[in-house]
Amino acid sequence: MISLCRGWQFTEQWSEDFLKGLVPGVGAELPHTVREIAQHYAGPEDYEMVCGYRRELDVPEAYRGKRLFLQFDGAAHIATVYVNGVETVTHRCGYTAFRVEITDLVEYGGANTVAVKLDCTENGSVPPFGFVIDYLTYGGLYREVWLDVRPKRFIEDVFVSTPALDRARAELTVSDRAAVSARVRILDGEGVSVAEQSGMTSFELRVPDAKPWTLDAPALYVCAAELLDERGEVCDTVRVRFGFRTAEFKADGFYLNGKKTFLRGLNRHQCYPTIGYAAPAHLQREDARILKEELQCTAVRTSHYPQSRHFLDACDELGLAVFTEIPGWQHIGGADWKEQACRNVREMVLQYRNHPSIVLWGVRINESLDDDEFYTRTNAIAHELDPSRQTSGVRYLEKSSLLEDVYAFNDFSHNGLTPGCKPKSAVTTDMSKGFLISEHNGHMFPTKSFDNWEKRQEHALRHARVQDAAAADGEHAGCFGWCMFDYPTHKDFGSGDRVCYHGVMDAFRNPKLAAALYASQGEAFPVLELGSTMDIGDYPAGQIGHPWLFTNADEVELYKNDAYVTTFRAKGWKGLPHGPVEVDDTIGALLESQEGFPKEQAALVRECLLAAGKYGTANLPLRWKAKFAWCFARYHMTMADGTALYGKYVGNWGGEATVWRFDGKKDGRTVLSRVYCPGRALHVDAVPSRTALREGDTYDMAAVRIRILDENGHAAPYAQLPVTLRAEGALALVGPAVVTAEGGMTGCYLRTKGEKGEAALHVDAGQAGSVTLRFTVE
Repeated sequence: MISLCRGWQFTEQWSEDFLKGLVPGVGAELPHTVREIAQHYAGPEDYEMVCGYRRELDVPEAYRGKRLFLQFDGAAHIATVYVNGVETVTHRCGYTAFRVEITDLVEYGGANTVAVKLDCTENGSVPPFGFVIDYLTYGGLYREVWLDVRPKRFIEDVFVSTPALDRARAELTVSDRAAVSARVRILDGEGVSVAEQSGMTSFELRVPDAKPWTLDAPALYVCAAELLDERGEVCDTVRVRFGFRTAEFKADGFYLNGKKTFLRGLNRHQCYPTIGYAAPAHLQREDARILKEELQCTAVRTSHYPQSRHFLDACDELGLAVFTEIPGWQHIGGADWKEQACRNVREMVLQYRNHPSIVLWGVRINESLDDDEFYTRTNAIAHELDPSRQTSGVRYLEKSSLLEDVYAFNDFSHNGLTPGCKPKSAVTTDMSKGFLISEHNGHMFPTKSFDNWEKRQEHALRHARVQDAAAADGEHAGCFGWCMFDYPTHKDFGSGDRVCYHGVMDAFRNPKLAAALYASQGEAFPVLELGSTMDIGDYPAGQIGHPWLFTNADEVELYKNDAYVTTFRAKGWKGLPHGPVEVDDTIGALLESQEGFPKEQAALVRECLLAAGKYGTANLPLRWKAKFAWCFARYHMTMADGTALYGKYVGNWGGEATVWRFDGKKDGRTVLSRVYCPGRALHVDAVPSRTALREGDTYDMAAVRIRILDENGHAAPYAQLPVTLRAEGALALVGPAVVTAEGGMTGCYLRTKGEKGEAALHVDAGQAGSVTLRFTVE
């Protein structure tokens, strides 16, 4: 296909004069957002408009006799397309692609005009609109546009499924319904043909040594379908990528290639600071990489709509299972609205069904009430178009009418004290079908990167408790936390600045503490994060409570001023591969090594001091007061002795600041050490998603995550510093030039501008210093 991403004119006000080319627009390249949006205090009024796009289209004489199609990958939200002033099609979904044939509408050997009237308002006649909605929906031609030039007789579609790990079934749809001849070949990752078959439109090929698509080793193959003319010559070729895999949700869980696999995932919106939905391929793929490699997730839910093919391509390549769904949020409209929702199901399935990463279709409007007539239709459409995959629909309802194959439940029952999740029997009446948690936490405990340590730690622990309970009970197929990152929303939701602080990352994909919980479940790299900085000023009366470690180490050794304290291991977790570790003893062996106490005395005194730290000296229960008195009497200790020990080992007040070191051990070997002590030598850390950019079908972008760190490499949550950004050379800064490090974290985006050469980003964080990043643009 030929990219049509460049050369557009854009206007915020559609008019007949703009359609006719009588009034100019401003230059635009796709993906395009109608306006750049502020990170805080944004709203739909910032992007709601009926706008216009227009560009010239040269159609060579050589194209005469072929068939020409325009393809729009994403236009938010109601798009009417004109070719040479003639209205051709209106598409009423902002989240699925659409095509229109323009063969008979263009002038060959000359210039043509393509225009798009785009309704970016929250028009209640189409999903997801009609009532309140908990996310901004932005506007624009925010995905790519293409010209597809095809022969007269061509392959319209190829659908590949794998009923077994050594079999591929290919179904061809062709433009000419007359008898045709076709050939299908299966190519491995090296491009070598491993199977071939000739026939008409249905093929079943056996590949005995096929490598399966798995979460750890996602082997991919290509199905090359060739349409043959009467002489046996190839007149059209279509290639689609797929993987050999079976995926089935059963009563007791999810099975990938016959192996029971727990899906540990997060929900993802497709928005970005400043640019809204308008992110090119690299940023889409980067989110998939973060989920898989940094957060160690095995699955993602594309809430609450189908997302970019670039994101799904990356999920295919990385081994990230996907639960995708039709657009919607609680509201069900009238008959026409439902008809559009059914079209959305059809488009979603037809456009994405060759992605091996997709294991489940969502065919209900997210969190809507039951509507059996409506959902019987949506379920049937998905099964008809793709018999190889199961269906689901996300509910907050218990005992809901289950027409699909899997009961997906938003389980917000955990409040910090209650069990991590509800048992399956309390939620669904059909115990024979699959069951998963589609959302948890989220609005139940919104947490900002600049909240106090206790809230940030509890946020991470709540994710841990739900994931642990779901993985342990043997009934949940998976558990998707809400959500990957913070996102702007409507006035009806979110914090006072209209941001939902529900993410385990901030909006720029900087990790909060809860991100360490997810990262620590994998084995790709050592993880060791503490829920507190151990600074006494963060604790009432300077008494360090019970912080938690989020780690994948087997055990963690604690040192105080280089003196060994004790060793911690995870306790009580049943489902998580690596449960959080409670730091419940900061005295340990110190009374023996530093005070010279005999073992028995050290144990008793440690017990008493830890109790004093837990309850406070003024609120000690009677049994502990009695134990203190017995300890003093037995070992001839005075009140002054007790007070001194308390100040040294519990209160930590009045002495030199403590240096704490945690050594994470794996197989007896230290794999990661983290030091915690009061710091002041701040420095700015800027990490680009890439440093080599390249313009292809459209512009390229890089994300830069910026954090203020102390000398020990920890994020400085109180460093709410202004950060100045300046780009030079072949890259342009996207967004404001001065930002705030919220909780010590912020970010920005860089974009190519049609030039090749060197580029730089200068990041100045005042007292935290500055850094310069270097880039090349090819």
